[in-house]
Amino acid sequence: MKLTLRPYLWYKLFNSLFFGLAVGSVFVLYTPLEPSVFSLGGIGLAIGLLVVAKMYEKMMNLLVFYRVTLLVEFLTLVIIVSFLLFRYSYSNVLFIYLSYQLMFVFGNYLMRIETLALKRTILLSFADVLKQKGYLIGMVLSYLFYKSIEWCGISDKQEQVYALHVGLLVIQIVIILLVFKAFRSR
Repeated sequence: MKLTLRPYLWYKLFNSLFFGLAVGSVFVLYTPLEPSVFSLGGIGLAIGLLVVAKMYEKMMNLLVFYRVTLLVEFLTLVIIVSFLLFRYSYSNVLFIYLSYQLMFVFGNYLMRIETLALKRTILLSFADVLKQKGYLIGMVLSYLFYKSIEWCGISDKQEQVYALHVGLLVIQIVIILLVFKAFRSR
């Protein structure tokens, strides 16, 4: 397994763009959930982070990095499709929340292995700058999207978030394609 730098950096940019676009939607998306669900989700997240951290010795290689990255990105795709199909039903929103918690379990691992995979400080800096630019661009686009959709007469927050997810679906497909390009067999 080999990491191809240019597609990986594009992946980081689009991944952050995605989260910049999506960040505001969770406040509307999670409204059906009770506050106690977030407490339980936090407990599960903390336990999951501990389990993954204890497995670092076995996970610190490029093949596992690739597989975990794909898992996270395909889970994100499933979340988007689930939302587009089942919208705001309680069970769907709970599924989405738990799926995001599962993805976050791998967050520390992905950051640590990325540091090892990129090796040089200049590459890490470049990747982090791209991530911040992507996130910032995504948040600006999110703001412009919501304002323009309001201007078109769609003021219902749930409908706005649904419309945003149509665009997120396209971006997520691009992200998955970039992952495939970034990780190559030797």
